[in-house]
Amino acid sequence: MWRQRFPVKAENRVDKRTEIDEWVITLAFPLKERLSRGKQLSPGVYAFLPTEMVTNFPFIIQADFLLASSREAILFDSPWNKGILECIPSAFMNAFVALVKSRTDAPAMTIPSMFHYLPVSPSLIPLLEPVRSGIKEKVLVEDIVPCESHTPQKMFCKPCEVVRLKPAFWDILVKARESGVDLKNLSTHGTYILSSHFDKSAYNSVLTFLDVKSVSHEWYAKCMEGSNLVSNVDEQLYLELLSFVADNWQNFSSTNLIAMPLLKYVDRNRGVSLWSISRASQWSDRLCIASDGKWMSWLISWNQEFPSSNRLFVPPNTQAALQGFSHKTKVAAWLQNHAKVEIVSVYSYGNIVVKSLNNDRRPAIAFSHFLYHSSNKNYMESYQLVDLCRTMPVIDNYGNAVTERQSILVPANGSKWVGLMGTNPWRNEKYIELSADYKSAGHFAENYTPADQILDFLKTKMQASDVPFIHPPNASFSTASSPLTVDNAILLLQWIRNLKSKGVQLPASFLACVKEGSWLKTSVGYKPPAESFMSSSEWGNLLQNGSSCVDIAMIDQQFYQYKMNAYREELKVIEVRFEFGEASAYIGRRLMSMAASNMLTRQHVYELLQLIRFLQQKVLSPSELLNSVKDGRWMKSILGYMSPSCCIIYDSDWAVASCISTQPFLDVGFYGESILDYKQELKFLGVQVGFENSEKTYKLIIDNFKFSSSSITSDATALILKCIRYASPCDDFLRKLRDLKWLK
Repeated sequence: MWRQRFPVKAENRVDKRTEIDEWVITLAFPLKERLSRGKQLSPGVYAFLPTEMVTNFPFIIQADFLLASSREAILFDSPWNKGILECIPSAFMNAFVALVKSRTDAPAMTIPSMFHYLPVSPSLIPLLEPVRSGIKEKVLVEDIVPCESHTPQKMFCKPCEVVRLKPAFWDILVKARESGVDLKNLSTHGTYILSSHFDKSAYNSVLTFLDVKSVSHEWYAKCMEGSNLVSNVDEQLYLELLSFVADNWQNFSSTNLIAMPLLKYVDRNRGVSLWSISRASQWSDRLCIASDGKWMSWLISWNQEFPSSNRLFVPPNTQAALQGFSHKTKVAAWLQNHAKVEIVSVYSYGNIVVKSLNNDRRPAIAFSHFLYHSSNKNYMESYQLVDLCRTMPVIDNYGNAVTERQSILVPANGSKWVGLMGTNPWRNEKYIELSADYKSAGHFAENYTPADQILDFLKTKMQASDVPFIHPPNASFSTASSPLTVDNAILLLQWIRNLKSKGVQLPASFLACVKEGSWLKTSVGYKPPAESFMSSSEWGNLLQNGSSCVDIAMIDQQFYQYKMNAYREELKVIEVRFEFGEASAYIGRRLMSMAASNMLTRQHVYELLQLIRFLQQKVLSPSELLNSVKDGRWMKSILGYMSPSCCIIYDSDWAVASCISTQPFLDVGFYGESILDYKQELKFLGVQVGFENSEKTYKLIIDNFKFSSSSITSDATALILKCIRYASPCDDFLRKLRDLKWLK
């Protein structure tokens, strides 16, 4: 209860109270709910005894009021009563200040309950409204509202100087304080904050009565930054803070909160740093969160190797807390939409990295290690791994990062291809030789890789290959034009075998250089496969022994350690010949080539005839040899060089015919009489031996007819008649004879 005396003013004196100089006003503040008479409210005005006046004020007024005759109500038109009513706001204010401030040791939580005594609701008696408004006027200018100080010293401010916080933010502050965060400077950001005990929904009507406003949205950023909330609270409370920001983003998006360091990330020194939302959303850098918790530490560790990716990860503790956070979906969506945070898998992160890799050697090498270890941990699907391998750059032997390539060669050191080809001959065809770094052991992102593991991985996933597994381009290689060692020759044949077994069509230029290069060791030196033979033991030696006119390039089986028989099919592909007939035809073609160049000598002809005889004696068919030479104009006749089938060996039976015709008799004078020892072999070649009583012979006489009256004998006349008989039709010959004098 509060009792206070006020001097009676002259203008308020009345005749009934002339002897009284002071008003004694008593205000009673119920500790709990007012007593009521059933549903009837208790009176709020006493004049030593209760009146019937129900004020709707949360306190009782006792004074020496002048009452109506019924004692039900006071007389509002009485100057005496008006004076008393004018003093009530002052009495109330003094009482209220005493209630709120008198006990310095009173717990802060008890103070807000005193504010329930404020007459926040209009009086049921309109004539008492001036009392209510007078109280409000005095309260509004009084330092009476408790503020948050977080110190033993209580702080009170005028209602207009105090602001409210959002309930969710109060929850965060209370938890932060309980966890040891220093909030002593909470009210030092240019604004006094209403006591947390007072800033509750139960006091909404009181605070409305006091015109206490909500804090500006700008203040929240100042508070968070000034109290270092982001760094000082645990991960759960940090996520609640982000959730609060997300809920109120529509209000915060136009404040300085967007420039406040709010978002945690792992920096390049593996420490935790902060970015603002503005920094995170507007720059090319992006914050990332792993889409699966098991990838968090993995991606964070590897991210240290790829600074060019412009990606930084939210700390693992924060990501782990987010996985179990009740508002995970909302916070994650807000981070994605407004802070441009990316949710990444190992594959999508790899896609980001591979697009960022430039000419730096280490990150490109590191990326192959990243794929290798990620594959071993099954962090990617096989098709995803293939996709990244297809697009990732590789470091070549010159240290350059290469993205466009047709094929990948294993590093030269220790490879087979370098022994066969020397250097990479197909660089212009985008055949890339890998750097030796891919063979070496490596240590990236705290993961150790033994030597050769990455190379084996690239062989499997990127088809990095060595001879004999390389798919060659449509291009040649220079070493095929020079002698190859035994091992390299066998390796080349293995290469062809592998390609054919996989159904790979050998490129034309590649095949041509292998066919035409002089790399194959033969009996006559190194020759192109297309000019070489691989014989059976039966005819090879015989042909070599029997042929001195042409050297036959037989593969040197002994040189190749008798391994060539295992590659017969591959040798056929590069046009090595195996059949006796092919060798015979080759000899003939060589002889005809010599004849075309005027290099075929008499000795060569004798050697050919000797070879034909030799083959006949060894029961080997000379047909291919004969067919290859019989149509050539290489045999010397008395009429010049002709094909063997156009030549004739002269004997006495041709004496008469030679008188009336000019025939291509074999030039025995040129070849010598010894040529006649090979009549059988000449006959095989198509040479006509002796005079044959045949249409062919008579046609020869007609075609080469030469008239001379001195040469017309009875035998000659008889021969002419035989020609007419056996060489029909011969109309031209008959017309010619009609005009000649050849009959006696």
